[in-house]
Amino acid sequence: MKFSIQYYIDLAVVLTQKELKARYKNSFLGYLWSIGNPLVFAAVFYVAFKVIMKIEMEDYPFFVVTGLFPWQWFSNSVSSSSVVFLKNTSMVKKVNFAKNFLPLATTFSDMIHFVLSIPIVFVLLVIYHRPFHLSYVYGIPLLLVLQLLLTYGLCLIVSTITLFFRDMERLILIILMLLFYVTPIVYPEQMVPAHFTPLIYANPQALLIINWRSLLFNGTIVPELFLATCAYTALVLAMGQFVYRKLCYRFAEIV
Repeated sequence: MKFSIQYYIDLAVVLTQKELKARYKNSFLGYLWSIGNPLVFAAVFYVAFKVIMKIEMEDYPFFVVTGLFPWQWFSNSVSSSSVVFLKNTSMVKKVNFAKNFLPLATTFSDMIHFVLSIPIVFVLLVIYHRPFHLSYVYGIPLLLVLQLLLTYGLCLIVSTITLFFRDMERLILIILMLLFYVTPIVYPEQMVPAHFTPLIYANPQALLIINWRSLLFNGTIVPELFLATCAYTALVLAMGQFVYRKLCYRFAEIV
């Protein structure tokens, strides 16, 4: 069955609204949880690395926040996507629609939370007397789209495979925890020993974090890292679509 472009747009909007309503149902603080979590972690890392270990880095809280906010978007989307088809069993079984839009809606909703956290970054810019850059106007949308597509591709792979291998849900949490510490979020990539540097550049999320930080700190996007992330994104998206199309016909019987 063929669907129009307007159908896909409406489907993405409806599913994203559904995701947001489900997340904030019976939640008194709502949006504050989205920014509170990374800010609390930023405070913990500030005490651990700046106060106790006395790491030499200017404006360290701002440094950590610029890494934690995009990481939270990525981490939340990937962990939530592992059960997105299982949480929507009735829809998957009974409704004829583009089911790959379920992980897309999860990614979209987390992107919205990330966008709403950007004003906090601007407040920190003022607090630490750092300049606003005109490049934010085009740089932020560019990195937003890139991270959206990369995260969606990975979420599509994770959500599809988890239907067939339920242990994947717990495995993903372990992988995300390990990935957090091998991604330069609470430390600069310059601190990584030279013989481990290839591991950093083999991690597309690390490349995105480095570019987010470069943009927010210095107003620049690192061209070679941006192009490398584009290549990773195309690869992950292609893999996600391949895995989904190969297995989606069995969704109804599996869930």
